[in-house]
Amino acid sequence: MSTAALLNVTRMFFLLLTGFIGASVAMGEATEIWWFGSLIGIGFASIVIVVDVMLRHLSIRSFSHGTFGLLIGLLCAWLVTRIGFFQAGWVDQFQLAGNIFNLAIFLAFGFIGVMLALRSKREEFSLLIPYVRFRQDALQDLPTLLDTNIVIDGRIPGICAAGFLGGSLVVPRFVLDELQKMAESADEIKRSRGKRGLDALNAMKSENIEIEIREETFDSGFSSEAKMVQLADLMGARILTNDGNLGKVARLKGLNVLNLNELALALRPIVSPGDELDLELVKEGKDDHQAVGYLPDGTMIVVNHGKRHIGTLQHVVVAGAVQTSAGRLIFAELRR
Repeated sequence: MSTAALLNVTRMFFLLLTGFIGASVAMGEATEIWWFGSLIGIGFASIVIVVDVMLRHLSIRSFSHGTFGLLIGLLCAWLVTRIGFFQAGWVDQFQLAGNIFNLAIFLAFGFIGVMLALRSKREEFSLLIPYVRFRQDALQDLPTLLDTNIVIDGRIPGICAAGFLGGSLVVPRFVLDELQKMAESADEIKRSRGKRGLDALNAMKSENIEIEIREETFDSGFSSEAKMVQLADLMGARILTNDGNLGKVARLKGLNVLNLNELALALRPIVSPGDELDLELVKEGKDDHQAVGYLPDGTMIVVNHGKRHIGTLQHVVVAGAVQTSAGRLIFAELRR
């Protein structure tokens, strides 16, 4: 059963339970008004369910922060009301005004405490509890949000199978909807990309890689990138993408970003003059005597005097490298 279905079943059970309790209480007073008690119970449950829907983006972490702030605010309000001014004789003379004033103090301090706690970071709580620090979640344990581009990329199943991604993988509902829309597009390229993304998710499922589907909904006017950043901020998650612009925006918001293209660049082998390697020569070079081969990451190596060995695997020695507008160009010589 999906999370959304389970939530709806729970809400329905709560609605029926409160209706039954209301009817039971009413029947204890008068049997003929059981329906009135049931309506009161259902009405109360409806209000609670509406509040629950309004707070659907509130996480247990935010709730705990807010509760802690509320306790601090109420403690401050209690200390304020212990001041002698509030114990003076005028409070006895105007008891109603005094009670209203005390209630206003508790409400104001409680509200301010909650708001301050929700706006604060966890490490800032150490100012209130000097010798206690909340444990920081390790980066690899954070949930990882997958955007549309990274799912379509197709490399994620292999990376997950190799064990390089820790924590839970999260695919937002709007990403699934976008993939489905692409897979049903009349444009052949978009249809192919959408199907490749859905196939990648199914491949991860078949390999028992846990994927969580988040059902949060956002304003239809938001772009996918804006929704991704907002959801990551809400969940305290990191974003896995190969979209450079999305990564820049997310980092400006203080979010953790994993860019697969940056990882691929970091994993490119470092080839220096004098290094020896086995290289398959696949085609002719620019000059008559040259042949060209490629490293696994796509880096091109030009081998001097290798034309007659095209189609074979040769042992070569790196002679030097030149940085061009198209990338790094490496020159090598056949090992004699």
